[in-house]
Amino acid sequence: MLQIEDLHVNYGGIRALKGVSIEVGEKEIVSLLGSNGAGKSTTIRAISGLVSAQSGDIRFEGKSIKGLAPHKIQRLGLVHIPEGRKVFANLTIRENLMMGAYYVREKSRLSKLFDGVYEMFPVLESRSQQLAGTLSGGEQQMLAIGRALMSQPRLLMMDEPSLGLAPLVAADVFRIIEKIRIEGVTIFLIEQNANAALRIADYAFLLENGVISLEGPGYELLMNPKVRQAYLGGVTEET
Repeated sequence: MLQIEDLHVNYGGIRALKGVSIEVGEKEIVSLLGSNGAGKSTTIRAISGLVSAQSGDIRFEGKSIKGLAPHKIQRLGLVHIPEGRKVFANLTIRENLMMGAYYVREKSRLSKLFDGVYEMFPVLESRSQQLAGTLSGGEQQMLAIGRALMSQPRLLMMDEPSLGLAPLVAADVFRIIEKIRIEGVTIFLIEQNANAALRIADYAFLLENGVISLEGPGYELLMNPKVRQAYLGGVTEET
C-alpha cells in the first residue's frame, strides 16, 4: 500500500535519512522504532510532504506521491497525526473535528463521520462544546485521532501517540489503534514505546542514525536481544 524506496533527506548539511526503504501492507499495523534523533519523525514528515526528499521515491497505492503538496496527499487518504497532538486549543471539540472534514460538503456524510467518531470516543460527544485546550493529554490524543478519522483515511500515520501519557492512558491508545485497524484502516506507527508498539505490530522496522538496521515481524523484534537491550532494558517478558 505504501512503499518508501531508498529515501534520502537532508537538513542543511545533516543527513537525516540515508537510504531508508519501508513497505506498509494494506490493513497492517507497521511500526517504526528508534531513539530520539534517529529520523523517525523525518520519515513520516517526508511521506506527508512536509519536508522534501533529496532522492528516492514514495509510492502510495502504486503511484508516486513524492513532491505532492501535503493537502493533496491527505486527499488521497494518507493522513498524518503529528507528534504532540497539535489540537486547536481555542476551538471546541466539535470545531476541531470539523477541521478534519473541511472538504466534506454533504450534511448526511458529515453526520455519519461524526457518528463514527463519537461511537469510538463517547467522551468527545459528551463534551463536544468544550475547548480542546482544557482537555487532558489523553483526551487530546483521542481528539487528534478523531480529527484524523474525520478525513476518512485509508492509511493513518501516527507520530508518537503515547508520548507524555500515563501508562494506563497509553494502553487505551494502543487498544484504539488495534480497533481502527480492525475497521479496515492501515496504520503506520512511529513510536518510542517499543514494547507496546511491537506487541500490536504485524511488522516493524528499527531506525538508527537515519538507516534501517533491523526489520521483521513485530513478535520477532520483541524478542530480539538487540532490541530488548536497547529499548526494553534487557528484560524478558511473557508474550
